[in-house]
Amino acid sequence: MTDVADHIRKKLGSLPHKPGIYLMRDRFSTVIYVGKARDLRKRVSHYFQPSRRLSWDLKFKALTDAIHDFDFHVVRSEPEALLLEGKLIKEFHPRYNISFRDDKQFLMLKVNLNDPIPRFTLTRLKQDDGARYFGPFPNSSALRGTLALVRRQYHLRGCRPLTPGERDYKHCLYGHLKYCTAPCIGNVSREQYLEQVSAAADFLAGQCEEMRAQLAEEMKKAAAAQEYERAADLRDLLADLRHTTQKVSHFDRLPYSLPLAIEPGRDLAELGRLLGLPLPPRRIEGFDISNISGTFKVASLVSFLDGRPDRSNYRKFKIKTVEGQDDFASIAEVVRRRYSRLLKESKVGLPDLILIDGGKGQLAAACGELEKLGLSRLPILGLAKEYEEIHRPGQTEPLRLPGDSGALKLLQRVRDESHRLANTYNAELRLRKISESLLDEFPGIGQSRKAALLKKFGSIQRLRLATVEQIAAVSGFGGKAAAELKTFLEARS
Repeated sequence: MTDVADHIRKKLGSLPHKPGIYLMRDRFSTVIYVGKARDLRKRVSHYFQPSRRLSWDLKFKALTDAIHDFDFHVVRSEPEALLLEGKLIKEFHPRYNISFRDDKQFLMLKVNLNDPIPRFTLTRLKQDDGARYFGPFPNSSALRGTLALVRRQYHLRGCRPLTPGERDYKHCLYGHLKYCTAPCIGNVSREQYLEQVSAAADFLAGQCEEMRAQLAEEMKKAAAAQEYERAADLRDLLADLRHTTQKVSHFDRLPYSLPLAIEPGRDLAELGRLLGLPLPPRRIEGFDISNISGTFKVASLVSFLDGRPDRSNYRKFKIKTVEGQDDFASIAEVVRRRYSRLLKESKVGLPDLILIDGGKGQLAAACGELEKLGLSRLPILGLAKEYEEIHRPGQTEPLRLPGDSGALKLLQRVRDESHRLANTYNAELRLRKISESLLDEFPGIGQSRKAALLKKFGSIQRLRLATVEQIAAVSGFGGKAAAELKTFLEARS
């Protein structure tokens, strides 16, 4: 491609002079490269300059020859661009990217206030463990410098033991330098130390203007007194602080405005044409069933609007009327419940297409319920995973689409998302049941006290970390019962 296509030339003219990320696509709309830029207009335009396209760099020339289109997303700062670039590379695995191919994550700070003597630690993995997390932070060296500053400023410990004691204190550099208030030897109470930790957490959450001003003032004084090394150290510390506490978006999910690996409008049009629909199906609802040996039977409903997940209209169901492992009856129940409610409430319109995860049997069960509700006119499909066959009512032969079909990829995304949601809900119920069954073994607990504990702490894991005083504060528990429960949980850890 020696000349820049008209649609690319128009896009180049609309690019802003702002930081962001860009995705290069080939003629199949597959993402082949993800990049970040301080100035999107300047950076992306370089790919289409004749002098650059004739580069002797064979890899770059192969990339530019393969580019058929591109997308971009504007962010507020370079650190945000870096974070989003890493997430997108892991999402799409573009063949021309070599960075971020591993599972390495950006650093975060973690502190668990339920620990005996909480401490701030570095981590790359965020877990559901009751701890408080800060980050992720793109600049790891700046983060480490800020962490050292926070420990000194708020007199926090930097030692490794979970519960340090007098023996650890004898060898503790932080304690002997008076950086730490030494709660391990009772120098301050746990409550006093928690106040120090909370103040540090507020600082990391963004309430740091006072310290910035203080460091800047100290730097000026050091420079005026010709203490240039100290001034330089304070300058670097202030820069680390600015990098670390700069507000950035975390991008737990991809930005809604960013096109995904498919082109939604084109794929919806293709799907509508293949199914003989009068218009492309704007709203698609997908169903799946999850159960293990007939227990914890659940169903999921996912909603896609204009080819994108519409998470506010996701729903989860516990199967109520089906005995044993019967996917057909379970699909029938959840379809009946979903559309009976829609007919009564009319808050959300009926979908333009229904997708069932399964083959002819699951599809027939769903169609039977729609017919009873007078909704047999609603378009509905079944997508069987083994051969990716599309089953349609009244058709004996399934529809098979090529693997690069955008319509098939769209249906697969709906099916896979419903499968993910159903399995996640099933796992949540199993974990909750395991937790509740452990509490049931505690003598005389009762349903009301068990519910109060789970409402307060959320899980058995967090309850294990609670102190006797925290447990005693729960309705229905006194000091004696709280101590007995703490001993009971420690014996079963």
